[in-house]
Amino acid sequence: MKVFDRNIVATGVFTMAFTIAIGAFGAHGLKQLVDGAALDTFEVGVRYQMYHALAILILGFAPWISSRLKKTIFLLFIVGILFFSGSIYLLSLNSVLPFNAAKIGFITPIGGVLFIVGWLYWGFGMIKSRKE
Repeated sequence: MKVFDRNIVATGVFTMAFTIAIGAFGAHGLKQLVDGAALDTFEVGVRYQMYHALAILILGFAPWISSRLKKTIFLLFIVGILFFSGSIYLLSLNSVLPFNAAKIGFITPIGGVLFIVGWLYWGFGMIKSRKE
């Protein structure tokens, strides 16, 4: 088993950098564009993105997790970030977008479910690997 997965670690690091950038945009650039409730919603997307970017980074450095398990969790978290945080960003910006972002609101809970499944997969994978 590899000590760390370079691609997963790099993706985690770049995702964290992007999260900080989009969080700064939300904190400083959106104040004049959207109301307080929309800013709060935007912050939820940033927070969950950061949690999962950190989890991806830890995942990449974890030598005790099989490559197959890492790849599955990684995909669940990345798609979860895109669906959950991405849709929240669009929904919070709905008042300034040239289209109705509410139409894609149905993917937000799908992203949340992907996060949950990723964490459960990680947990059950750890229990299973302990028995082997």
